[in-house]
Amino acid sequence: MPHTTPMPNIAMIEVSGLSKAFVLHNRGEAGQGGVRLPVFAGIDFAVAAGECVVLGGASGAGKSTFMRSLTGNYLASAGTIRIRHQGEPVDITTATPRRILEIRRRTLGYVSQFLRVIPRVPTLEIVKEPMLASGVEEGEAERRARTLLARLNLPESLWALPPATFSGGEQQRVNLAHGFAMEYPILLLDEPTASLDAENRRVVIELIEEAKARGAAIVGIFHDTAVRDRVATRIFDVTLYKAAA
Repeated sequence: MPHTTPMPNIAMIEVSGLSKAFVLHNRGEAGQGGVRLPVFAGIDFAVAAGECVVLGGASGAGKSTFMRSLTGNYLASAGTIRIRHQGEPVDITTATPRRILEIRRRTLGYVSQFLRVIPRVPTLEIVKEPMLASGVEEGEAERRARTLLARLNLPESLWALPPATFSGGEQQRVNLAHGFAMEYPILLLDEPTASLDAENRRVVIELIEEAKARGAAIVGIFHDTAVRDRVATRIFDVTLYKAAA
């Protein structure tokens, strides 16, 4: 599968002075600016190839908001987020939507807590989709998808079915197969072991360790402390950057 293997110690993510606040516009407040809810301010952060940096901090510290800012789903209030894409740093806070989609397709993989897919699409096709979108040949995409689904212990009888009626744990395994199908240079993992049993948590740990070994830069949120302790290179405490209301 074509991919670029980053060199160790090369910064794949560089964040400088990042701040995020939400502005709530309640009915009747037009022209009054709304209510500003600051989340974090002044984050400086970097992740090198081969690292797994775990976001730490209590609930409400802004970990998920920071993660979504790294994907480009949330627009930064201030600061820069440079993602190394095909050898060059790209600031996604100023990149066009088209450029961000290209980065997500080839460089930036994301596993969220919830499976979000087009209804009625069979599981095997969902897992193949990111590979086909990046130019992987159909036969290789199918082989890789089948290998991942089997490794994550999803019964083959489910592969031709859409995952909408699957259990939470089964849906999360489809989510993981979709996220790990491409050998992305950067992986963002938001509670990847949620809803999983011990055997499948072990498989996820293996997948993360293999991604680190090939040089992927990983940022993760893990409430499962046993998994966190196994995969973390270091902890980055988002609480230290909590913005004052």
